[in-house]
Amino acid sequence: MTADIRTTSPAARGRSLAGGDRRGEHPRRRGRFGVHIFLMAVSLAFLAPLLLAVYASLRPYEETAQHGYFSLPEHLSLDYYREALSDSGMGEYFKNTLIIAVPAVLITLFLASFVAFAVSRIKVRGGIVLLMFFTAGNLLPPQVLVTPLYVLFLKIPLPWWMSDSLTMYDSYWAVIIVNIGFQLGFCVFVLANFMRTLPQEILEAAIVDGAGLWTQFWRITLPLCRPALAALGTLEFTWIYNDFLWALIFISNPDKLPITSSLNNLRGQFFTDYNLLAAGSVLVALPTILVFLLLQRHFIAGLTLGSSKG
Repeated sequence: MTADIRTTSPAARGRSLAGGDRRGEHPRRRGRFGVHIFLMAVSLAFLAPLLLAVYASLRPYEETAQHGYFSLPEHLSLDYYREALSDSGMGEYFKNTLIIAVPAVLITLFLASFVAFAVSRIKVRGGIVLLMFFTAGNLLPPQVLVTPLYVLFLKIPLPWWMSDSLTMYDSYWAVIIVNIGFQLGFCVFVLANFMRTLPQEILEAAIVDGAGLWTQFWRITLPLCRPALAALGTLEFTWIYNDFLWALIFISNPDKLPITSSLNNLRGQFFTDYNLLAAGSVLVALPTILVFLLLQRHFIAGLTLGSSKG
């Protein structure tokens, strides 16, 4: 056997090895192909409701009522989108949503980055307990705090330029503060774990150069956390944008409700055109899709960073 190997020419051995590699590649290719098929099937399963809503929004209700939602179209138009924009007052509701979502997301990320920096980089005393405290806050059901917060907000006074009701209740501040409180724990947990992956030598070099805590946080650590902040910002904006519970409880003035409430204006008292409702739902979903597309590169980088370490 040894003689056979020694007498085999280098070219023959190369062809043999290449043939062995090609034979070994076939199972990998089949496995990769199966993974792609599975991912495509899962993606289609998640996109199916959205695609069906878009398809229904382009067809007249009479057509779908007669032939069904899965039938071939006879007439397609954008009439329902124009009707949804004009009848629901979506522009005003969208402004209310931005007033709530943008400050809530920015304040949440700013406060969470402070706590995560203190827990993961400074090594403050009791940091692990503090991190566990913030993480445990995510396990508290929001419905448990509805009644206490409702009573509390009725008793907290605010100046006239902050609230028309002169209390925290029926103001944007109530919804903003509640969203910050419930989203802060998750952001602290994610950012603290992300900051632990950053090289400690960077901060040690900054300390040697005379950098204070604020410089270490604002000019060194925070720029390195841009992928994680972008990923969290995308998720937080989506969650707060789609929230309906807190605004429904803490805001009584219908002119202050967020955009998720505008869909109720498309429902009739005795009849609901579900194709029109589908068009309104697609319009409501567009801003979150746009935010994801704009931050897609940073979002994916934030989710995958560190996956190849170790």
